[in-house]
Amino acid sequence: MNKIFLIIKREYLTRVRNKTFILSTILTPLLFVGLITAVTFISVKNVDKENVAVIDKNGFFKDNLQNAKAITFEFPADVDSSNYKAKGYTAVLYPPENASKSYRLISKKQFGIVAEGNLEQKINDALENQMLKTKYNIDIKQLDDEKKKAGKATIEQAYYEGSEVKKGNSALAYGIGYGGGFLIYITLFIYGSMVMRGVMEEKTNRIAEVVISSVKPFQLMIGKIVGIGAVGLTQFLIWIILIIGLSAAASFFLSHETIQQATEASQQLPAGNAKMAANATSGFDGFRNTMSEANWFLIIGCFLFYFLFGYLFYAALFAAVGCSVNEDPQDAQSLMLPVTMPIIISIVIMMNAITNPSGSLATWASLIPFFSPVVMMARIPFGVPGTVPYWQLILSMLLLVAGFLLTTWLSAKIYRTGILMYGKKATWKEMWKWTLRKS
Repeated sequence: MNKIFLIIKREYLTRVRNKTFILSTILTPLLFVGLITAVTFISVKNVDKENVAVIDKNGFFKDNLQNAKAITFEFPADVDSSNYKAKGYTAVLYPPENASKSYRLISKKQFGIVAEGNLEQKINDALENQMLKTKYNIDIKQLDDEKKKAGKATIEQAYYEGSEVKKGNSALAYGIGYGGGFLIYITLFIYGSMVMRGVMEEKTNRIAEVVISSVKPFQLMIGKIVGIGAVGLTQFLIWIILIIGLSAAASFFLSHETIQQATEASQQLPAGNAKMAANATSGFDGFRNTMSEANWFLIIGCFLFYFLFGYLFYAALFAAVGCSVNEDPQDAQSLMLPVTMPIIISIVIMMNAITNPSGSLATWASLIPFFSPVVMMARIPFGVPGTVPYWQLILSMLLLVAGFLLTTWLSAKIYRTGILMYGKKATWKEMWKWTLRKS
């Protein structure tokens, strides 16, 4: 046990003291929070203003065409396509002279999709208002005032966690589930590949031959896996602390007024995109307002568990691949496919789980150790034991721990033979035969 601890200590300190680790650990949260803040400010503040001259010969649009955030409409009498630039307009709009609904827009530049969608929406609103006014004699301003008085419905979800009633927020659960599952998905690749490269380097440099003269191959493998896993856990804990602190600081810049402006800006998009953007913005607003409603103790605790044991489960398999290849990186790529495919499939299942967390696909996948680290993290934010019963969570954890012990045992048998094998290309069939050998 003392030898395993020394290997863990060496792997941990060697990587933690590395300048790359220090810089990436500090800069990643700064870049993440800074990017979100910058994109929000840019999207809100840098909106192109289009000044459009409307050739309204019949006076049809003058009282019906309303200005928007990105477009201002004017109705000059002495403007046409030959002089609109000199008059200070960016475009001139010609309504159709017949029953056609094709409007001709002449501009000095091509409008973007936001401005074009905004223009179409305002024209359609004007046509609708005119129809209501002439056919049904409805005062549009009065109708708008009545709509404002009626207000809009909002849904306040409530669900039971045992005997306690909790406030629900699907946007918050969606965001946490997606972020947690995707983060584990990325780290399984990063730290698993780090284990494989470390084993390959020690094997190709013949360092392993020196090390295993004093320690057993199994001790070397366990020490390397746990040491690199401790590095990843340290990095995540630092990231959590930094992101929480930076998010609190960013909230001073992203005020409620800024979020409202972003919501208004999203309404300039074409119909489908506008709805999606508005939902995302309101979801972010709801995220900020209901952060305290999430069961962060359970979510962070489960995240650390599934990160740690998910990493241990796959790191043993990556170590088995690393010890079975030589200098040729193509050999490693061909052997990695059976290991990486379940990780890729898990992110596909996760996309279904965050939209249907109680579905049979999400439920079964969250119990299988190959998929549970990613899929279960996508389901947990939706509520325990509401969406995820206690028995499913406990069974998922037990199966993942059992899967880790099994993959470690199998990989140790592969590691014992593969770490000292040179000049021969291993296959999964041959590696399976190594596991059947008696120690």
